[in-house]
Amino acid sequence: MAKHSMPEPVSTATRRRRRWLVALAVVALMVAALVGNTLVVLRETAAASGDQIVRLEDGDLHVVEDGPRDGPALLLIHGYAGSTAWWDPIVARLAAIYRVIRVDLLGHGRSAKPRDGYDMPAQGRRVAAILDRLGVKSATVVAHSMGGVVATALAEQRPSLVTGLALLDTTPSNSASIPQGPLTRLVSEPVVGELLWRLRTDRVIRDGLDSAFHRDIPIPDVIVDDIRTMTYRSFTASSEESTRYRAERPLPNRLAGLNIPVLVVFGSEDGRVRASSAEEYRAVPGVRIEMLSGVGHTPMMEDPEGTLGVLEVFVGSVGGR
Repeated sequence: MAKHSMPEPVSTATRRRRRWLVALAVVALMVAALVGNTLVVLRETAAASGDQIVRLEDGDLHVVEDGPRDGPALLLIHGYAGSTAWWDPIVARLAAIYRVIRVDLLGHGRSAKPRDGYDMPAQGRRVAAILDRLGVKSATVVAHSMGGVVATALAEQRPSLVTGLALLDTTPSNSASIPQGPLTRLVSEPVVGELLWRLRTDRVIRDGLDSAFHRDIPIPDVIVDDIRTMTYRSFTASSEESTRYRAERPLPNRLAGLNIPVLVVFGSEDGRVRASSAEEYRAVPGVRIEMLSGVGHTPMMEDPEGTLGVLEVFVGSVGGR
């Protein structure tokens, strides 16, 4: 009978080497997956959608109009990661008198989400183009948070188009911002940020909105849905460009020489911007500053009545057509 030779035992060194090779292969696959995800996320874009889309050369925007077409024009500009829906609690009463125009900024809501074009002057030019298309010669502008940065850019470019400017919890300078949690900071980090964006859930989005509200109010699903439709590029670039614009020159300094009536409204419990920073706007001649007690960063949702009270007085005093 033939004798069968027994396999030689595998040495400890060989087994260790194999384990290292397997581990390296796993790591390489993970790195490749992360890099691939990063490339995909960074290249994501989306077209505009909705009933009223205004086609512009550098990005189509979604627009909503309410109220009489022959009424004084009132333009509402939402904040960072917001949409036209953030104004829903106060639109009905305003639309009883005014021609209320709401616009989703580029990269937000139902507007287009290209890879580029999120700098604040470009956002301001698009808003001006919307008013031109709608035949609006002048409007009172009410803007929330980052929307106030866009509104400032608009006023700098086309001061005759803005009869008055109301800023709701808009950061006057970068030093006024309140640092946010670690998850918020990680989203902007390369590779890790793109992965977190890919893994976001409705719960994560709602948790991220905590600092936007002080009062315990229900957050409408449409707000969560609108954030979910943002691309990673539109989400991060909008914040970066807003910060860049204020770094070049704080908003009060920009507004001081425009000779436009300015109202500043802050919630006393703002979790994103120091409420005391409202005083920085004193650099604007004739500015009116209103502090809403017990309200956070989003007064039109947390305190619609209080917000309408101060807005109606201001808007009624400056007009628009």
